[in-house]
Amino acid sequence: MKALFLAGGLGTRLRPLTENLPKPMALVGNKPWLEHLLLHYKKQGISEFVIAVKHYRQIIESHLGNGTKYGVRIDYAVEKELLGTAGAIKNAEPLLGDRFLVVNADIIHQVDLAAALRFHAVNGGAVTICLTEVDDPSHYGVVEQESGGRIVRFVEKPKKEEAPSKRINAGIYIMERRALDHVPAGRAVSIEKETFPLLIANGSGVYGHPIGGYWMDMGTKARYRQLHWDLLDRRFPLPIDGKDGDEKGIWCGENVRIGHGVLFVPPVMIGSDVTIGDRSVIGPYAVIGNGSRIGSHVRLVGSILWDRCKIRSGAQLNECIFGSGMHVGPHILHEAVCNRILEVQRQ
Repeated sequence: MKALFLAGGLGTRLRPLTENLPKPMALVGNKPWLEHLLLHYKKQGISEFVIAVKHYRQIIESHLGNGTKYGVRIDYAVEKELLGTAGAIKNAEPLLGDRFLVVNADIIHQVDLAAALRFHAVNGGAVTICLTEVDDPSHYGVVEQESGGRIVRFVEKPKKEEAPSKRINAGIYIMERRALDHVPAGRAVSIEKETFPLLIANGSGVYGHPIGGYWMDMGTKARYRQLHWDLLDRRFPLPIDGKDGDEKGIWCGENVRIGHGVLFVPPVMIGSDVTIGDRSVIGPYAVIGNGSRIGSHVRLVGSILWDRCKIRSGAQLNECIFGSGMHVGPHILHEAVCNRILEVQRQ
């Protein structure tokens, strides 16, 4: 069985972090999320992957390659223009088998694939949609189901009190190849607005299977920040590289150089090859990417730094998210989000 990762979107809601980067390549715990995703499904027995790419596809292809270094095989389905979810699946059809998994690659999750596959095999439908429950479904497409799990309709962004359930599309599908017979080729096709309603109407069988575990749409900067705090609090049990974290709440990579009088306020995650200057205060809730340089007397709270950031002495960063290679001067910044070289000079 193959897994198709949908990674071609523009990631507009997460800009400027995704201005020059595919959203699934955003760092989660100092590693691209797409790499985490690949390894998660490899552990569940999948060894063949297809990745649908468009936006800065060379970044994905350069990082993952053909999958050899991960012990898997990766093929790429290139979209010449954005085709929507169903259109992207149709475009990848020549690379897929009779039954395959589809995953929106920018959804943060851990799913028990075996349980979902058993459910799909028993029901024999064309599609099984993995579902997750949310407290407020008014921002999502909500499903209405029969007792056996068959989906009878979708309700798009209902009022909270009018929603037929709290179950929403989790962005993970198990599909039979025959479902693609109902997807036109060569144009953008919405799976939620066109394909699923058509398959429901013609009796092909669209079922919903609730999944447990962690789930987060990292489509906004607030959610991106929250998933890191969930990671540091271990509500999201993604493996974290580094030592001492489970005992002290401080994860530290290799070759980290720490100056005199540095105070760590857990939880904190520090990548490899990081330098932290004298008398800096790091945390609580701070993530420092690989190869970063932190000056002396720096205060870093509630902030996420990607790789190779340089923070000059005396800077104070609160609730900031900085992309790779950021250079920040000795200034006080609050809720800044940047992904370009920036030199903040003292006013």
